[in-house]
Amino acid sequence: MSERRETGYFSFILAHPRVLAFGFLMAFGSSFGQTYFVGVFSPSIQAEFGLSHTEWGAIYMAGTLCSAALLPFTGRLIDRTSVRTYAVIVAIGMAIACFALALTPAAWALIAIIFLLRQFGQGLCQHTAVTGMVKFFDRDRGKAVAVAILGFPAGRAFLPVLAVTVIAAIGWQSSYMLCGIAGLMMVPAILWLLPRESKDGSATPSAATGSSGDRRLGDMLRDPFFFMMLPALMAPAFLETAMNLHQLTIADMKGWSHKWVTGGYAIFAIMTVVFSMFAGRLADRVGAARLMPFGILPLAAGVLVVAFFDHYIWAWVYLGLFGVSSGLMVTCVPLLLADVYGTQHIGSIRGFAATITAFSSALAPSVLGLGLDAAVPLETMAMVGSVYVVVATVMMAYACRKESTNAK
Repeated sequence: MSERRETGYFSFILAHPRVLAFGFLMAFGSSFGQTYFVGVFSPSIQAEFGLSHTEWGAIYMAGTLCSAALLPFTGRLIDRTSVRTYAVIVAIGMAIACFALALTPAAWALIAIIFLLRQFGQGLCQHTAVTGMVKFFDRDRGKAVAVAILGFPAGRAFLPVLAVTVIAAIGWQSSYMLCGIAGLMMVPAILWLLPRESKDGSATPSAATGSSGDRRLGDMLRDPFFFMMLPALMAPAFLETAMNLHQLTIADMKGWSHKWVTGGYAIFAIMTVVFSMFAGRLADRVGAARLMPFGILPLAAGVLVVAFFDHYIWAWVYLGLFGVSSGLMVTCVPLLLADVYGTQHIGSIRGFAATITAFSSALAPSVLGLGLDAAVPLETMAMVGSVYVVVATVMMAYACRKESTNAK
């Protein structure tokens, strides 16, 4: 058994290429509804409809909040149907959302369209990628999640830069039409990559089947551990969403070119890949609980860099620090939830956790938008954010240490 756990990434990928490619595809496809991608379109959308930073942030918040409210219900459906069918529905929904944004008739329609983008893109595409890996794999689950979520940094490194170029060439509406076409192209890819499976999602030799000790969502909501780690779960969603949606506005304030900042997502991607692969393998050995307390501290350093350093090179430093945190958290969070609560009801459990983080991300653009419109210094906002991260880290460390002790 220990030899199996020490399987290298290369051998592991060769053993399960299509299922892992499916996870990567869903993670990559989530980019079309992720804030770092939508944020590239923000100046064009605001100019098109005459929206201030606060108004655009409020619209984005409203759409994201509606999506978050629905996630506990849509997220749990992956426990009741095949992952293959679920993924096809999600891909079609995301394509429709992209087409809808491209054809937006007026500002009043943006809330509903942002809701669709956030629900099917940021919410369910991401949910399908990670939950699918957790369901399919028991041994080497950390490696499976780490490989699949490489789609997140790949999308982040490639798509924002491409979007800036394409928007300049054909406009923002036509650019999102292309995103919708890409979403439709995911459907045949999903059907080919993911084999037909039983209703519980078992499709690989190492598929997880759950156990009688698996806990339900209600058990998690009565568990103090979950509420102790909640502030840490919310921190990345809040800080990353706020920075991403207003990334070009912040770039203008710092005197950084738009292409330089979006190009820096390659650094974010590299750091995410390195630290997610590291976290996936190490979590298989020592457990995700030991790694989690280190997951969000780089965020505090990143926001302080943005606030106090003006040279353009620091844009890539802050993105690199955010990438470190992203790699650790996106790998460790689903693994920790599976370790603590089991996999039989992981869809509903992850769906609820995703709802909490979505609510956090929904508040972020509006809060930062208000701060920007009110001319609050970046230094002040950065200090508040960094203090929150440190407090959340202390709470997470205490909770994980107690959980590890109880597990023994």
